[in-house]
Amino acid sequence: MKYVLMGTSSNFGNMLSMAAASLFLPFLPMLPLQILLNNFLYDLAQVPIPSDRVDGTYMLKPKRWNIAFIRRFMLLIGPLSSVFDFATFAIMLWVFEAEPGLFRTGWFVESLATQTLVIFVIRTADRPWRSRPSPGLAWGVGACAAAGALLPFTPLAPWLGFTPLPPLFFGFLLLMVLAYLGLMEMVKRWFYRHYPM
Repeated sequence: MKYVLMGTSSNFGNMLSMAAASLFLPFLPMLPLQILLNNFLYDLAQVPIPSDRVDGTYMLKPKRWNIAFIRRFMLLIGPLSSVFDFATFAIMLWVFEAEPGLFRTGWFVESLATQTLVIFVIRTADRPWRSRPSPGLAWGVGACAAAGALLPFTPLAPWLGFTPLPPLFFGFLLLMVLAYLGLMEMVKRWFYRHYPM
């Protein structure tokens, strides 16, 4: 369930962001190779999910597969991630006056960071600090987010279509990630109050 909720909402949000950006930009918002790499790293970060702890409250009674619950979650959470993608687009275009390579790099790093780190919020219906992730999941998610941030500075960057990001970008990224995770936690609590699993 953790993977399904996170995967459906993240993919729905990415699809909205890509479609909207494609309508307004005179270039591809992300190259096909970058999309594949983003998806690969994202999925790699989720491999340790089976090692994660399950909240005791989740096991109080048997659960049925509930497509309506998953759809509601996806339709609420997915567009929220797009809001932060749009904020990244604005920062890349208006603050950094980014050419296509820099724009794609900034969105790749932000997209990977937000969609992997949000597992710490989505993985539990409780407050994240009360339900610690397994060490494997924590390391996997952290390593993939860090790999995404470091890739533009490696020798692979030109082959992948990345360019080095300015240091100021990472200040914006930190603020966006913190705001995103905080907002997701508030929305998640509201969601579970109105639509208990």
